[in-house]
Amino acid sequence: MVVPYKHEPLTDFSIESNRQEYLEAIKKVESELGKEYPLIIGGERITTEEKIISYNPANNKEIVGSVSKANQELAEKAMQIADSTFQTWKKVDPTVRAEILFKAAAIVRRRKFELCAWLTKEAGKPWPQADGDIAEGIDFLEYYGRQMLELAKGKPLAHNPGQINKYTYIPLGVGVVISPWNFPFAIMLGTTVAAVVTGNTVLLKPASTTPVIAYKFMEIMEQAGLPAGVVNYIPGSGAEVGDYLVDHPRTRFISFTGSRDVGLRINERAAVLNKGQIWIKRVIAEMGGKDTIVVDDANSADLELAAQSIVTSAFGFSGQKCSACSRAVIVGDEAYDKVVKRVGELTKELKVGDPTKEETFVGPVNDEGAFKKISEYIELGKSEGRLLTGGKYDDSKGYFIHPTVFADVDPQARIMQEEIFGPVLAMTKANSFDQAIEIANNTVYGLTGAVISNNRAHLEQAREDFHVGNLYFNRGCTAATVGYQPFGGFNMSGTDSKAGGPDYLTLHMQAKSVSEAL
Repeated sequence: MVVPYKHEPLTDFSIESNRQEYLEAIKKVESELGKEYPLIIGGERITTEEKIISYNPANNKEIVGSVSKANQELAEKAMQIADSTFQTWKKVDPTVRAEILFKAAAIVRRRKFELCAWLTKEAGKPWPQADGDIAEGIDFLEYYGRQMLELAKGKPLAHNPGQINKYTYIPLGVGVVISPWNFPFAIMLGTTVAAVVTGNTVLLKPASTTPVIAYKFMEIMEQAGLPAGVVNYIPGSGAEVGDYLVDHPRTRFISFTGSRDVGLRINERAAVLNKGQIWIKRVIAEMGGKDTIVVDDANSADLELAAQSIVTSAFGFSGQKCSACSRAVIVGDEAYDKVVKRVGELTKELKVGDPTKEETFVGPVNDEGAFKKISEYIELGKSEGRLLTGGKYDDSKGYFIHPTVFADVDPQARIMQEEIFGPVLAMTKANSFDQAIEIANNTVYGLTGAVISNNRAHLEQAREDFHVGNLYFNRGCTAATVGYQPFGGFNMSGTDSKAGGPDYLTLHMQAKSVSEAL
């Protein structure tokens, strides 16, 4: 009997033994830095001359690992193997597929601190952010395994005398998973195992700045009993390998998490019918956000809760979350002045530095490209708003940007409209709650949002009119939990594929109806 799903608890770092385990895990990982990692195609380890070098973003001279780089020839080999493996994997009992996920969850749980330490080194994640990433990965394994057990039963149909009618789900085929660097374990794992547990095979192309943690995932799945060829690990260039696989006639679906521009490009390419292709490719995409926390007037909102929620949501993992609060809209002069002042105070208290240190709240940003883009937006912000705090950045050792807050920003300003994906917050005032919701909706995105208010009429108005896929009341706009807050957004935020939700797995399957006359 499978017990009901319950999310993985986060680690309590006030417990000394947990702190010691994390520090020991960091030492263990540091002793393994710089190793070489092969491709894995059909279970075969393949080493290539050309490499992807993964650097520590907090110390950009430190090599985390050197990973073999796939080319089109190897991508084609991986496709052929995934295509042939699909013929057997699709027939494996869904219960067996689910049990592999449960076994993998147990392995991840045992290796949690080690995997967290890899995230701290490779992705620059401070302790709580790394811990949340790994816990979410465990949740995906546990939740999707249980969801598959339910879907395997099929769905009931209306009774028709003289007939047996059955409605079941079957897998699609070979999926290309293009995963992001900001949740290089949880999202990479979740998008992959959703495809796997539903009976598909996968070509996994992890982000080029975080390929080592993806290799660790491959080892875990092998240990859990996943047959060779079901998931094939092929890090490589998006232009060379990514485009080739998106265009491939045997690709049945693409699961992508990343920027709006790349997601739109993938969607456009996937819509083209290539020679030999006999299906319409399915695209499952999550493409970012420009997320707003709305704070009601001083008579209706807990202003301290508002400030705390804004700062945590804006600067957790240096704002490098598609759900991060990058905009705050506050109703009325009194609330605006108080919240702006308190956000500035709280932001100045945040510890910026080496993510291996327990006290660090804001670590580095992802790489040189991210550092350059964010610093340019900060300079732009100095002309678009009043710099309240931050505005400093330094890449002499790692890619560090201090959490930056701009007040008095026009709702149409670029820093209020464009996804920055870094520790930059823009704040503006609204004259009414109606106007605050209008401002919150005046973006091409629609991923997450939050409302801080004790006015029930305003909360119900936001429930109806705040156009985002994930809306939160009286809390921050980040940290969706698998099974509790299915995650995905509207408009340019993607296809609203609700990761960690009850219908996510069906995106990787197609329904088949069979009727038999008696």
